[in-house]
Amino acid sequence: MRSHIFSLVFLLFSVAQGLNPNCETRDRGSNLQVFHVYSPCSPFRPSRSLSWEEDVLQTQAKDQARLQYLSSLVAKKSVVPIASGRQIVQSPTYIVRANIGTPPQTLLMAMDTSNDAAWIPCTGCIGCSSTVFDNAKSTTFQTLGCQAAQCNQVPNPSCDATANSCVFNMTYGGSTIAANLSQDTITLATDSVPSYTFGCLQKTTGNSVPPQGLLGLGRGPLSLLSQTQDLYQSTFSYCLPNFRSSNFSGSLRLGPVGQPLKIKYTPLLKNPRRPSLYFVNLTGILVGSKAVDIPPSAIAFNPTTGSGTIIDSGTVFTRLVEPVYASVRDEFRRRVKVTNVTSLGGFDTCYNVPIVAPTITLMFTGMNVTLPQDNLLIHSTAGSITCLAMASAPDNVNSVLNVIANMQQQNHRILFDVPNSRLGVAREPCS
Repeated sequence: MRSHIFSLVFLLFSVAQGLNPNCETRDRGSNLQVFHVYSPCSPFRPSRSLSWEEDVLQTQAKDQARLQYLSSLVAKKSVVPIASGRQIVQSPTYIVRANIGTPPQTLLMAMDTSNDAAWIPCTGCIGCSSTVFDNAKSTTFQTLGCQAAQCNQVPNPSCDATANSCVFNMTYGGSTIAANLSQDTITLATDSVPSYTFGCLQKTTGNSVPPQGLLGLGRGPLSLLSQTQDLYQSTFSYCLPNFRSSNFSGSLRLGPVGQPLKIKYTPLLKNPRRPSLYFVNLTGILVGSKAVDIPPSAIAFNPTTGSGTIIDSGTVFTRLVEPVYASVRDEFRRRVKVTNVTSLGGFDTCYNVPIVAPTITLMFTGMNVTLPQDNLLIHSTAGSITCLAMASAPDNVNSVLNVIANMQQQNHRILFDVPNSRLGVAREPCS
């Protein structure tokens, strides 16, 4: 059974720079088109069609690795995922166009709300893809010296005394990167940001680093929000398309202008141990009209342990800590009323017959978000298998984090309003 619909896994391939010429639409103002990495307009589609089962299993491996990575960030511990017979790829699943340097060079950078600094593969990078930023050709490029204030804001900084340049290294999932801290002009849509600080990648290992770079949308000191406070007032939103849409494209809207007026908000919470992540207060979950029984400690925000709930753009399927997921799953099964429940990989609630699924409502402080079937179910191409697209958090020492993932965010406008410490959600078809 071959899938002609939508693989959710970001496999890395050496590809030519740029999008399909037939898909060249202009980004306007402060609005960027967001592409799913497997959209018809993306160069990162795999060279062969995967079966639906392969899609699901590989996506779960990717998500399992990313959840362990996010948990390690909260706990300040290094967790390296172990792959079983396959490569694990943790790159985010949505990309935007960015023009770097003078004259501009176009790269397709992955959006990641759980990371701060931008990284760009530069000429001479060992282990990077074939598409790199030729920094020698940019008249506005510069490497930052060891005494630059930004050198104290990157992980594991050190000084290359010979070149008087600040260098840093870090892990990103199962990969490591080494970069020179640099600056150049970055242009997003029609907005130009001079002297933007980013990591100019010199070496990468592993398969987790997005091939043309990463745009950090967290809220730490080197994130896009922090570096463009005057331009965008630390505000942005995105709308991610449904995987079954025809073009897989949504939008990233930077700044307060044009954001929806009718939108529900919940407060953003701050974890001083991991200030980049967007924590929110999950207070309960409804399956249909029933509030499921959840131990308060399982969803409580605790900066000391790192427990709580985050909104993340790079995880595909929502993961809930085990007691929370078990309660949701059991009530979901009761309401579907089909006795023959099967499993597929880490999904333990699958059916071989058509079902009518109940809605699931995520209850946050100040707002409820009700998810229809499109945000809850994955279907095989032939429609013979349907699974609840949620799972339990990874079973490891850091299994304290609930992650609201991008499938559950699809066709919603997600607004990050950092100055007012709030996150907004509104239904919006954005395919």
